[in-house]
Amino acid sequence: MARYDGLFDSLGLREWCDGGSGQDGPMSMADLLARTRGGADTGGGSWWDLPMPSLNNLHEACGAIPQTRDLTLGLERAFLSARDTLRIVLDPATQPLSWMLREMLWLMTSLPWFIMLPILFLLTWLVSRSWRVVLLVVLSLGFLTFVDHYTAAMQTLAIIFVCAFICVLFGVPLGIAMSRSDRLQRIVIPILDMLQTLPAFVYLIPLIFLFSVTEPKLYGIAIILYAIVPIVRLTDLGIRLVDRDVIEAADAFGMTGRQKLFGVQIPLALPNIMAGVNQTIMMSLAMVVIASLVSAPGLGVLVLRGIRNLELGVGLIAGLGIVLLAIVLDRVTKASLARIDTSKSHN
Repeated sequence: MARYDGLFDSLGLREWCDGGSGQDGPMSMADLLARTRGGADTGGGSWWDLPMPSLNNLHEACGAIPQTRDLTLGLERAFLSARDTLRIVLDPATQPLSWMLREMLWLMTSLPWFIMLPILFLLTWLVSRSWRVVLLVVLSLGFLTFVDHYTAAMQTLAIIFVCAFICVLFGVPLGIAMSRSDRLQRIVIPILDMLQTLPAFVYLIPLIFLFSVTEPKLYGIAIILYAIVPIVRLTDLGIRLVDRDVIEAADAFGMTGRQKLFGVQIPLALPNIMAGVNQTIMMSLAMVVIASLVSAPGLGVLVLRGIRNLELGVGLIAGLGIVLLAIVLDRVTKASLARIDTSKSHN
């Protein structure tokens, strides 16, 4: 630290540094040793050994500079001091999410399997109109039922249905608004970049301090924040890629902005929007496994059990179940997208 001692001395900041480090009190062992050496290191030593100018290293030369732990502790205290205010605002706003998750979990786990499974098969047929996709769903859910993972699979699907629905509910309007305003796009894009690059586990850290672990909205918000990015981006992109000649033709016919949006832009951007829905569902499924760390039910709990208890078979079977659900959801959404493309080509 001798090089930095000389730096602060040359800048005339030694008095400020000594006041910040409390030199009037008892000296530390390092200070005593430095005094014993007569300050020989203050100007000597090799520049090759110069330490990085980090907070901790600078603090050793100047006690008035805070350490890294002071920075992290200050951030934690600031968050905790604002926690009560945030709860007053966020608790009522996010309570419907807890209700939706609880009701969907209850519905999909309370209905008998011989009622729930045919409903899912029928929904698959209505969305995809493909017997091959329906057969894939039958085989996949049949396997999960056979290995006694039916309840966990239904819990996982319930969470995905609710979170993906909310992502679409908020993501599509936000993407439309971004496509109509370059200024809004410049504001939102950095936020989406942050949400997309932030490690999945980091989403859980502030939420644990804000909400009770028993509240479903804790993992619901984490899943939504993680999975909403693709639907917003692809909605914005899809509408911006609509041919300008088509827009000019709509203007020539005297269409209003609302008529152009719902009659021209959204139908033409629907393949991109559906691709965003597909990616949102896949990311929701990926986050469900991580959210099992904060009481999210489903197959992720079994994966976590396999890791904690070193139960290889339990973890592998649950992981295979998640893969099957991912394949099923991917094929269903892609079949729906193919139907949209086919209907457009016929028109």
